[in-house]
Amino acid sequence: MPELPEVEVVRRGLAPHLVGRTVAAVDVLHPRPVRRHLGGPDDFAARLVGRTFREPARRGKYLWLPLDSGEAILAHLGMSGQFRVDAPGSPDQAHVRIRLHFTDGRSEVRFCDQRMFGGLLVSEADGGVPPEIAHIAPDPFEEAYDPEAVVRAIRRRRTGIKRALLDQTVVSGIGNIYADESLWLARVHYAQATDGMTAPRVRELLDAVRRIMGHALDQGGTSFDTLYVDVNGESGYFDRSLNAYGQEDRPCPRCGTPIRREAFMNRSSFRCPRCQRLPRNRR
Repeated sequence: MPELPEVEVVRRGLAPHLVGRTVAAVDVLHPRPVRRHLGGPDDFAARLVGRTFREPARRGKYLWLPLDSGEAILAHLGMSGQFRVDAPGSPDQAHVRIRLHFTDGRSEVRFCDQRMFGGLLVSEADGGVPPEIAHIAPDPFEEAYDPEAVVRAIRRRRTGIKRALLDQTVVSGIGNIYADESLWLARVHYAQATDGMTAPRVRELLDAVRRIMGHALDQGGTSFDTLYVDVNGESGYFDRSLNAYGQEDRPCPRCGTPIRREAFMNRSSFRCPRCQRLPRNRR
């Protein structure tokens, strides 16, 4: 699933193709991507026609596209959602579900989703964060992000540190890939007890999160297949820079010890057994 860097790449790519443009027509080609819009496909389309887009925004893994009405299209990409920009009348990319046409007759914006776990809805955003995601914590790249508040929230919990990083009510935008990479960079085991970490240690880890995701953003995000691409259909290449995630049995770039893959919350965690030792109280 796309994490913060991938969603931010999409946001930046959409901005020049949306801001200031007015919707002429909307084609909803499949109802599933708008299943969370309570009014249904026809209402979804009707509420967009005649509206002009403002600057796209993002919080964590969510993207929203503000309109001059104060509403916004709230988008979650799921496993395979993509926004694509194409010339009017050009052949559809695979799995196009929604098309946006504009009054200026220039490029169309199309939402594609192979697995259809993603979706769009029109939110009563009132010019701010959509209420549907108001419970999600600010991410490390927002002005509203308060690192000291996150340090306190993490240390108050009685859980493993990776679980805390993945909790979107603590800090948003971090998924399995960037959690593993940040823990590797900070030399922290994913099962380290949060209430046993010092404040400086948590700050060091949060700094690692920003560094890792910033580096990923510079490289267009992480792409393992064609399910994640930017608005031009291009893949990111941060996967070439991964130190831990997906690197099972490969040498740790820091010490040469083979990276280990271990089961974690119905998924996997990757770590260096030498750089990221299991905490004594968890052995």
